[in-house]
Amino acid sequence: MATNALLERHLKSLQLAAFVEHYADLAQDAQHAGWSYEQFLLALAEQEVARRTLNRQRRLIQQARFPIRKELADFDFACLPDLNRSRLLHLADTSAYVPAAEPVLFVGNPGLGKSHLAISLGLAACRQGFKTRFYNTAALVNDLTLAQAEQRLPKLLAAARQHNLFILDELGFIPFSPSGAQLLFQFCSALHEQVALIVTTNLAFSDWPQVFGDARLTAALIDRLTYHAHIFEFRGQSYRFRDHAQEVSPQTTAR
Repeated sequence: MATNALLERHLKSLQLAAFVEHYADLAQDAQHAGWSYEQFLLALAEQEVARRTLNRQRRLIQQARFPIRKELADFDFACLPDLNRSRLLHLADTSAYVPAAEPVLFVGNPGLGKSHLAISLGLAACRQGFKTRFYNTAALVNDLTLAQAEQRLPKLLAAARQHNLFILDELGFIPFSPSGAQLLFQFCSALHEQVALIVTTNLAFSDWPQVFGDARLTAALIDRLTYHAHIFEFRGQSYRFRDHAQEVSPQTTAR
């Protein structure tokens, strides 16, 4: 008993929580199955690695600040037959675009699940160990503006470069002021080829100058965002509009 207590004290001091939790049960399994010392130690180490991996995933998901969790398995691809499902699933499975710092652009009509898929890719990246941050684009511009006013913009940009993936949701939903457009351009330029970006927008590229207010800046931004980018176009009718139409249709027919 004294030996077990001393062992647990040492394991706790080494922060081997899974060892503390599982060593007794695994010792019995090892005795019954005739494991070698190495097999017993390997089983304990696997439990510890699994626990730490899960804890890191949870921490990364929390730090990403997703507004809601949306899983890829819950997305109805049947409603978007033109969307390249296999290519998108490959991005989620491998997250190879993240270390390559390649942009992923979701462009198209509102209400088709662009934010859902962006969050799903972000969750997949977190589970593969990548440091991720979700932002509504208008909120990011507000933070950049405040940081500039408080003379901490370089610090904010340096912190952003410590991430592996940034998700900018609803770009162009609200027109930017000239200074806001410049700050967003500066932000994307600072991350270019260093940090992966996922961008969702309801606007075709030809409409971007309307919200940025500067054709040359817009062209330069599009050039950066589309360089080695994975671009997905969303075509169809809004889920919310379609669901609403289905709800009111029986009432209309009854009348």
